Amino acid sequence: MELWDIYDADKKPTGRTMKRNDWRLKDGEYHLTVLGVVKKPDGRFLITQRVMTKAWAPGWWEVSGGAVKAGESSEEAVIREVSEETGLDLSGCAPEYLFTYKRDNPGTGDNYFVDVYRFLIDYDESDIHLQEEETLAYKTVSRGEIEEIAKQGIFLHYDSIKKAFE
Repeated sequence: MELWDIYDADKKPTGRTMKRNDWRLKDGEYHLTVLGVVKKPDGRFLITQRVMTKAWAPGWWEVSGGAVKAGESSEEAVIREVSEETGLDLSGCAPEYLFTYKRDNPGTGDNYFVDVYRFLIDYDESDIHLQEEETLAYKTVSRGEIEEIAKQGIFLHYDSIKKAFE
């Protein structure tokens, strides 16, 4: 059973945990998630497409990410999540912490912080090995191409993370 730490409104751990996807957080309680923006030296970005079996935003484009497990740092989590979803070996790549944003969803039990990181890595197409349960496809695209996908309304979290593509 996967556990997630519960945080207060100041992003401080409360010492309590919750079961994965057990949406019973009270207002003012949060779990922590991460997003990893993967950028090539030529300025293009790796994006993935969510599988069609996802309950939320199936088929939408995104950057890799997910929940931080109990006892795990957000830096450890973002390296794990990007590696799991894309197959990229990030062991020699230091994540650059960019910013955190917070989502309050009153009455839903699903409030969360998102730590956003960026990785600069020169990967080859043969380095990509998608996690079939999570990702349907991938593209390496320019910032302009990401903006076009976002205009179609199918890029997850775009408004919250667009400055990560600068």
